[in-house]
Amino acid sequence: MSSSTHSAVVTLTGHLMDTGILARVLDDVLEYGGDYRIDNLDLGRQHQDESRALVEVSASEPELLERILMRVQVHGANAVDPGTATTRPAPSDGVFPEDFYSTTNLETLVRLDREWLRVQRPEMDCGLVVTDGPVVRTVPVSDVRAGDAVVCGAHGVRVELPPQAPRGDEDDFGFMSSSVSSEKPQALLVRQIAERMREVKAAGKRVLWVGGPAVVHTGAAPAMVRLVQAGYVDVLFAGNALATHDIESALFGTSLGVDLAKGSGVPHGHEHHIRAINTIRAAGSIAAAVENGVLTGGVMHALVQAGKPFVLVGSVRDDGPLPDVITDVIDGQRAMRAELPDVGFAIMVATMLHSIATGNILPASVPLVCVDINPATVTKLADRGSAQAMGIVTDIGLFLEQLARELAPE
Repeated sequence: MSSSTHSAVVTLTGHLMDTGILARVLDDVLEYGGDYRIDNLDLGRQHQDESRALVEVSASEPELLERILMRVQVHGANAVDPGTATTRPAPSDGVFPEDFYSTTNLETLVRLDREWLRVQRPEMDCGLVVTDGPVVRTVPVSDVRAGDAVVCGAHGVRVELPPQAPRGDEDDFGFMSSSVSSEKPQALLVRQIAERMREVKAAGKRVLWVGGPAVVHTGAAPAMVRLVQAGYVDVLFAGNALATHDIESALFGTSLGVDLAKGSGVPHGHEHHIRAINTIRAAGSIAAAVENGVLTGGVMHALVQAGKPFVLVGSVRDDGPLPDVITDVIDGQRAMRAELPDVGFAIMVATMLHSIATGNILPASVPLVCVDINPATVTKLADRGSAQAMGIVTDIGLFLEQLARELAPE
């Protein structure tokens, strides 16, 4: 142990060795400029047994120690003596106090006086605001208001890891959380996803989908329509592109000007997407186009017919965009957050940016599957804090067809 004078003891419980959690905690302590000493390490004797570690963390300055304690909470490490939370007023709209507690996406509790309060809607990279009740909720920095009582420092804050399965337990859905690979038994994974979706629906929870335009480009839109009609798509997050090319397909039979039936370009096909956008803009909205009989097929049509919500958030590269697309990204984030209550499962298909954006606002307790032909997509999700992300590397068209056969056979 160094000559550091400020220290605290943290505890970790779980499958510390085979999941690598203990190593990550120790690496983070050193990376942030602190030091550690393992006071106790009680290893589970059987494969299913959990382990427990007590680690003394030290730093040269109290502010640095607080930062380290906040950092290691990402891995479920909590101070043995957490103390009581401190709050300070936000100095102005859109600004946290300098030492605000930076949240994880784990289930979080805050102790005020002697009472532990569970934080509403855990989300990473936010602050914690205490309101009358008392109630503690996560608030993004853009939404904090001057005078809000913001939790500061790591004192009085505790996090809880989701239930962990020992690595290699292939009877559990969590075995997909091992390294991303295209060599997994895809038929088995699809069956497991289908079963989990059935369980979520039976429990009264909602299934969230996050989709990219490859759903349409690969010819998988009809399979997704079947899933919507069967009740397995409760809410959709996407950008302008998925909706535009889905509508283009319904109106012209093409996607990016390519005939989906023949796989070849058509004369003037490059105009079809902007003409599709113009048609919906003339109708006023996607729902109005459905009601007026202008739009008679496709994923967006099926969602409107089923009364299922969708949130379309745009980007600087969008054509049009469609009238339903939210062009202010902060408003888009708020609209996405508003649809998260009661979501029990999230599936992200063929979209890196929207997948990462959704992963950033989801609590770690929501199981998350990412399907993409590019393994970097799910890797980036995990690297950015969505440790619950499970990856399948495959063609999205084949995947959706298999999933539709499991859940909505023709």
